[in-house]
Amino acid sequence: MPKAKYAEIYKDLKRKIEAGEYEFQELLPSENHLILTYDCSRNTVRRAISALVTDGYVQTMQGKGVRNIFQPALRTSFTIGGIESFKESAIRNQQTPRTEVLYFAELTADAKLSVRTGFPMGSELYYIQRLHYLDEKALILNHNYFLKDVARGLTKEIAENSIYDYLEHVLRVSIVTSKRTMTVEKMTEIDEKYLELGDYNCLAVVSSQTYNSDGIMFEYTQSRHRPDYFRFQDNATRRVL
Repeated sequence: MPKAKYAEIYKDLKRKIEAGEYEFQELLPSENHLILTYDCSRNTVRRAISALVTDGYVQTMQGKGVRNIFQPALRTSFTIGGIESFKESAIRNQQTPRTEVLYFAELTADAKLSVRTGFPMGSELYYIQRLHYLDEKALILNHNYFLKDVARGLTKEIAENSIYDYLEHVLRVSIVTSKRTMTVEKMTEIDEKYLELGDYNCLAVVSSQTYNSDGIMFEYTQSRHRPDYFRFQDNATRRVL
């Protein structure tokens, strides 16, 4: 089944749900109706619905249909289950993003950096420090490491816009999986310099290792968040053993 078709249906239904065309708890049109509407196969519709289930927009009910369970997230909410760029998250939350590149360099992973990031020793990397603003508030300080073999031609100008957009639409990299660890850590001098922490002396820190479709880890990022604006949202399902 063509990926473009199911993705198109997914995006259109997602847009309609977020815009309130289907109210919270309302049933979506029937499967047969969607097949006619989008002129596609049953499997294509089911794949689009499955993606909406995974992202927490709808819930399927056997014999009843598909119910809208989407409720708008609070502002400055980031997703855990999905892989979403800072810019994409800001747009979803109807906020104005801005990214400032504080430092951009090329380096080779030594033993210490290899242990910290997971990149093999000798890996050629881009290292970027980026300060992310939402509605002109400096909220997130990112330390990004990208594998040069995958993120070919990365520049400071690209990093100020959207690295993921460049990877996916220019280099045609398929971003598949991200493993994340969340911790609370004491602030550093650079945190204090760039983030308005006020009385806080610690930050919420999300460390992630991200892989492409070849199973290659191409990114290690440590995102350091102002605690008063930190809120992550996840969609979890219970596994029955």
